[in-house]
Amino acid sequence: MIFGYRLQPLNTPVFEIHQEISLNNKLDHPFNRFLKRFLDVVWSVLFLLLIAPWLFPIVAIVILIDSKGAPFFIQKRTGRGRKTFHCVKFRTMVKNDEAHRLQVQVDDTRITKVGRFLRENHIDELPQVFNVFLGDMSIVGPRPHMLRHNVEYAQMSPNYHMRHAVKPGMTGLAQVRGYHGMIADDEDYKNRLSSDIEYIHNWSFFGDIEIFIMTTIKILFKLD
Repeated sequence: MIFGYRLQPLNTPVFEIHQEISLNNKLDHPFNRFLKRFLDVVWSVLFLLLIAPWLFPIVAIVILIDSKGAPFFIQKRTGRGRKTFHCVKFRTMVKNDEAHRLQVQVDDTRITKVGRFLRENHIDELPQVFNVFLGDMSIVGPRPHMLRHNVEYAQMSPNYHMRHAVKPGMTGLAQVRGYHGMIADDEDYKNRLSSDIEYIHNWSFFGDIEIFIMTTIKILFKLD
């Protein structure tokens, strides 16, 4: 356990999902929010100045060559305080009427060839750095879900909306533990929500840095 987080996958959920619990949100403290926002601004500005200007045009051109449609995909997601914001990603699917309703499935035929590569390497998520810079998201936090899925998942636990006590993140404790992609079953749901609540309970500045570093290592070395 480092900086309050047990980074390996859980054997059992840390919190009882179906029994309502109280939330100790360390990010309610103004100084902690300042530290987290400082890290978000520094990282997002560096990325937007040094990497995005050459990487984003290349990815956008490849997407346009591969399939018809805009290179970016913008979707409403639920953020801090259950407020809606527009989440930006690279488009990885053909244009379809189910994009804002149906969660991506294993071997989903809507995914393009380029889109599959972008998803496997998590490149499709990089435009969310704009959301981080604007303050809708953070580098680290619970992953934002589609509006429809928020309604469904909230019915499964009285603790679900606790994850909206903080800004959603590009990565999070659940993702470092290997819980990402579509939610496959009840156990997957429990472990993700438990990880999100544990993150909020045990937040620390250096913990965010560690999760960011661990995410980068996992992506670069394909450890998931």
